[in-house]
Amino acid sequence: MFSGPVGAWQLTGVCRAAREGVKEHLRTLPWLVVVYEGTETATGLVCDVWRLDLASLQWASMPALVTARTDHACCAVGGSIAVIGGVTRVGNDDTTTASVEALTSREGAAFVSLPPLSCGRTYSAAAIAVEVSDSAAGQVLLLGGGNGSNQHLSTVQLVDLATGVCILHPHLLHGRVCPAAARLLDGRVVCAGGIEVGYLSSAEVLGPPEQGA
Repeated sequence: MFSGPVGAWQLTGVCRAAREGVKEHLRTLPWLVVVYEGTETATGLVCDVWRLDLASLQWASMPALVTARTDHACCAVGGSIAVIGGVTRVGNDDTTTASVEALTSREGAAFVSLPPLSCGRTYSAAAIAVEVSDSAAGQVLLLGGGNGSNQHLSTVQLVDLATGVCILHPHLLHGRVCPAAARLLDGRVVCAGGIEVGYLSSAEVLGPPEQGA
């Protein structure tokens, strides 16, 4: 604590030290990566991917997607970035896709196509990475979304990115298109919001059963 009057030069020094400390901390954090969602040009959807350096707050371009798409699920998986499903454009027609791609982590990194989802086409789902050691490309929980028939889904699929195989888990309580999802510190997954018949304000948690329920 200061015991006497604080001059402007002292406050300036404190602010500068605090700012440098924040920058140093931000340099230790991962990049923020944005896979463009539905941005269009005169020729259609774009494949742009950008990263934000949190220390400098500068954007830089990353390797482009294999397939331009919108309404996709996206998450970081084991040092890579997985992009799942969404809506692509063939000619003038939009179509829901089951395609999956991921960014390779080796030198000369690029997005590469992975096996498509065995559970079929999906869009506007939420994706959460699952920590496993027995999958060559990692696994992802895919929550909610819509399918090729524009049905709102309550499904929870465990997707092995190396094979595209989807394993069905207990359903959500609501069908949710465009939900938000996050992993809690205790390992449970919370899924919130989205669209069913109308906009949802509810949240639900996926976790181990309690007392055999």
